[in-house]
Amino acid sequence: MNETIQDNLNYKKYVIDSRLKYFKPHSTKIEKSFSEEISFSLNRDSKFIHPKFFYDKKGSELFEKICTLDEYYPTRTEISILKSIQNDLFELLDGSFRLVELGSGASVKTRLILDVFNKKYDKIEYFPIDISEILTESSELLLKDYENLSITGIIDTYEGGLEFIQNYDSEKNLIVFLGSSFGNFSPIEGAKFLEKINSTMKHGDLFLIGLDLVKSTSVLEKAYDDSKGITAEFNLNVLSRINDELDADFDLSNFKHYAIYNEKDQRVEMYLKSLVNQSVIISKSNLSLELHKDELIHTEYSHKFKIEQIKELLGKTGFKIQKIWLDKNNLFSLTLASKN
Repeated sequence: MNETIQDNLNYKKYVIDSRLKYFKPHSTKIEKSFSEEISFSLNRDSKFIHPKFFYDKKGSELFEKICTLDEYYPTRTEISILKSIQNDLFELLDGSFRLVELGSGASVKTRLILDVFNKKYDKIEYFPIDISEILTESSELLLKDYENLSITGIIDTYEGGLEFIQNYDSEKNLIVFLGSSFGNFSPIEGAKFLEKINSTMKHGDLFLIGLDLVKSTSVLEKAYDDSKGITAEFNLNVLSRINDELDADFDLSNFKHYAIYNEKDQRVEMYLKSLVNQSVIISKSNLSLELHKDELIHTEYSHKFKIEQIKELLGKTGFKIQKIWLDKNNLFSLTLASKN
C-alpha cells in the first residue's frame, strides 16, 4: 500500500489479521461531512437528504430486510441473472483480476461472483467499498467460506474508495456496482459518476453494473412502499440517525413515508412527508427548521432505464459494452463494460 495515498486521503488503517484489513476515514472527517451536508440540504426551500445517509448500521439491516420482500423484485431478479451468467463471466475474465465492489452491503450477491473467482484463481483479492461498517461483519463471514480469500475493505463513499484503489497497484480490477443504486443519481450526477469510475480504470479493467428497467407503475410503487412497512421504517430511520449523530429532535411520528413513480422522468421518488406544522432543531448543524403540514423532504430517486438508454449512457461516459444480460421477464439488467 502506498502510505502517501493513505495519509493524503486521511484514512486510518485497521489490521484484523493476515487476510483482513480495512481503511476508514478519521471520524472527525465523517462527522463534519454528515453535519455539513445535512445543514446544506435541509436549509433550502426544496429540502432533501442524500440517500447515502440511509446506510448506518440499522439502515443497512433494514435494507437487507427490504431485499427479501415479495414486492421488492430487484434483488431476487439480479441474483437469478448472476446465477445464470457465471459461466459467461468465467470466460470473459481474461487473466488475473481482483474484485472491487461498490456498496457491498451484506455480500449476498458478491458470493456468486466470488464462486467464479474461486474456480478460476488460486488466490482471490476482494476490495469492498461501503459507507456502512456492515462491511466488516460481512467480510469476516466471507473469509470463513473462502479459504483463499484476502479482503481489503474501504469504509467510505464510492468516490473516496475509487480514489483509494486508483493507484494501488497494476492488478486488473473487476469493479462491480450491483443492485439498483446507480438509479439514485440524477442523470447529470450519474454520468459524472460513470466518468469517475472510467477515469480510475486501467485498460484491461472491467465494470459490471446492475440497472433496473422501466416497467409498470403498480409494480414499481409496490416495490418502494411495501405492505409490511419495512421501506417506510427504512426511510424514517434517516431521521433517527440525524437525531443520534447530530443531536436533533425529529419526532418520527410527525412524518410519513411517501413513494410515487414519475413516469415522465422514469423514476420512483421517495419522500418524508410532514404530517403537521413543526419546528426541528439540529444542534450539531446549527440549524433550526420550520416544516409546514404536507411539506416533503426528498430522500431518494430511483431511476429506471430502457436498454437503448443504457447503451447510450455507457457509450457517452467512455465505456465499451461487452455484454448485456436480462432476466426472463425483462425486469432487470446486468451490463459488463470495459474502458473504451
